[in-house]
Amino acid sequence: MKATNINTAKLSQKYRTNVPSLIRAWKKGSSDMEISFRTGINLATLSQIKYDLEMAHLRARLAQKQELPEAEQFSNKHHILLNPFL
Repeated sequence: MKATNINTAKLSQKYRTNVPSLIRAWKKGSSDMEISFRTGINLATLSQIKYDLEMAHLRARLAQKQELPEAEQFSNKHHILLNPFL
């Protein structure tokens, strides 16, 4: 899977913190409490940053999915779980 390009510089400027370091901490498995204690960022702000990152990834995945040709996308016929009586 191709990595998505998220503008972390813009998020860093918006929240006045180093967003790439927060992402690295989350990838290492640090909890929000640990990150908040180390960086001094409020828990509500951390959750808002996480939400913004999730929405940016979702938008990027949807845009990538829309760029795929119709033949590469799954059709409704292949969704057995949604309609098992096909």
